Amino acid sequence: MNHTTQNIFFNTNLKYLRERKKLNQEKLAQILAITRSKLAALEAGTTKAPPPEDYVNISAFFHISIDTLLKIDLRKLGEFKVRELEAGNDIYIKGGNLRVLAVSVDRADHENVEYVPIKARAGYASGGYSDQEYIAELPKYNIPNLPRTGTYRTFPITGDSMLPFPDGTDITGRFVQDWHTLKPDTLAVVVLSGTQDIVFKSITLSEEGNLECRSLNELYEPYTVPAGEVREIWEYYAYTTREIPKGNADMDRVLSALEEIKSIVRTKTKR
Repeated sequence: MNHTTQNIFFNTNLKYLRERKKLNQEKLAQILAITRSKLAALEAGTTKAPPPEDYVNISAFFHISIDTLLKIDLRKLGEFKVRELEAGNDIYIKGGNLRVLAVSVDRADHENVEYVPIKARAGYASGGYSDQEYIAELPKYNIPNLPRTGTYRTFPITGDSMLPFPDGTDITGRFVQDWHTLKPDTLAVVVLSGTQDIVFKSITLSEEGNLECRSLNELYEPYTVPAGEVREIWEYYAYTTREIPKGNADMDRVLSALEEIKSIVRTKTKR
């Protein structure tokens, strides 16, 4: 019987991913809680059978599935495809674009709507979003007439970047599994790992696969987030606030006042 030998790219992928993140061996070894010499051996391929926990920890840190680490030469994929893999679009994850989402359920086996308090934002963005125990401990949010299809979660927003949604508004979003289904300028809560933050923005997926974020408040400049820093997207479904939204009238007055100030400054400069 003939057997096809499967090339294993784990060692070269590990070195490639480390260098891509601009980490030296000592720093990555500290993150993975192993010795530098062990990491060097893994990258050199001289450790033929690493323990399972090494595979799991490396996969979790780089957000690349173990199968992909072993079977795909990441160096040949290109930057865009690697960022797609980091964002969850891994060909070895069942369903292609399926993202593993931690949820909790009530006694009737219906999914809860978890509430992520402001004080829990950093912990959620830094990995709590995928921790089943962490999610189970979050407060639960009750929303009447919520569709049974889809998964929903509620996040409070801060600041004035999304007026007329006032500071302190609770935004409930529906989990977006496949980002390519997003329409341009979709209102959504975005969980970012790079800054360990959660933002509410009008978002558009660029042709390069990055996320273009825009505030409703025109005083804030739009910006782009690399796909590799985006962990979750929750499309806007509903909001709750104790403050009555004031609409765009106040913003128009602010912008008008700013233009008046600019005009005064220009006049004084000319003098």
